[in-house]
Amino acid sequence: MSVNLINTLSQPLKGVSKFVAYQEKANGLSGSRFVQDTAVNLVPKAVFARSKADLTENTFLELSESALVYFVPAFLGEKIFRKPFTTGMSAEMKKQVATPFSQLAKSKVHKRVLAAKAALAMCALTIPIVEFSLNYIKNLLTLKAFKQGDFNNIASLYKKSEDGEVQARVEKSARKNIARAAGAVALSIAGGIFMSKKGASSKILQNIGETILAPGTKFFKKNEKARKFFDKYCGLDFNGENGKLALSKGQLTSCVMIGGLGYFGAAKDRGRQNFLETLFRYPLVGFYVITGSELFEDGFKGLLKKAGKCKEVIAKNPKMSELPKLAEKLAAQRKTSVSAEFKRLAKQKAVINGVPYLFSIGVMGFFVAGVSNLFTKYRFDKSAQKN
Repeated sequence: MSVNLINTLSQPLKGVSKFVAYQEKANGLSGSRFVQDTAVNLVPKAVFARSKADLTENTFLELSESALVYFVPAFLGEKIFRKPFTTGMSAEMKKQVATPFSQLAKSKVHKRVLAAKAALAMCALTIPIVEFSLNYIKNLLTLKAFKQGDFNNIASLYKKSEDGEVQARVEKSARKNIARAAGAVALSIAGGIFMSKKGASSKILQNIGETILAPGTKFFKKNEKARKFFDKYCGLDFNGENGKLALSKGQLTSCVMIGGLGYFGAAKDRGRQNFLETLFRYPLVGFYVITGSELFEDGFKGLLKKAGKCKEVIAKNPKMSELPKLAEKLAAQRKTSVSAEFKRLAKQKAVINGVPYLFSIGVMGFFVAGVSNLFTKYRFDKSAQKN
């Protein structure tokens, strides 16, 4: 994006434009979604924190989870496993390893490429497994730091002495499930290494690899809609960006699904109210994490299109870095200044990206967090009256 043109914008619009540009430049989903999900999930929980223990464990969980999900998969794939898994390959084959399998012509994919891609995907599966364990680590953290294992105390629903049996149950379950996750991580990495070594020479492993990478392409060849859906949300293949491995939607979905088992299991250990609160909140937040603000943005674009607003940006769908060229073209057509056209386009871009983003923070963040806390208090009070 032209530095001179962006400097002609007002300070608020300049800030929004730079943020949108950062989102578009970010590595895959990683950088922008880390910022977005932290704003949507952590900030409201911090505002509505019910105790120091509640604030501490939510801060730990949201930051560690976001860092794990949005940065570690690409680090594992690109920095640790890609080089050993592609040793001896040609430049073209290495390029294919960083291209989503669903975009490659199956007939032209070398068996070694498929094996390497599947091996990388299997190693990246360690991320949702570690995420599964984070909730149990959080339970141990609260138990050790605040001597609390009863969710009703943590959420300030009541204040009474902790039950030693409850604390022992929470700790035992946490340690057991963390150990299970560690074993699953070891199996996942071992499976990836085995796939990289033997996958090219085994028809069975090749079929398994295709299923891991692109289940839609594997099972729904004649149904285009189903193929695209399952490849996008169920395939564990990496996304490719500028020749490097990046987080994909399928990997993100696996984190939500497998991580959800840890959420519900760890919540159940700490009592009925924790489980019910998780049951209310997690499906909504999980759906948001997978889709981001895409659904809101698509709906908002539809409304703007009907109203005849933001025509150029909706029609061309340019990135922020492409606005200067579009501004020059429009200025030549309309006999106006480039800076005026750029300012108008930047405003359109800010509205299209910013309004759904703020709506997401308000609704999926503050509304869900606030209502979730209120429902938990209401259920607890009703239960207390009955008892």
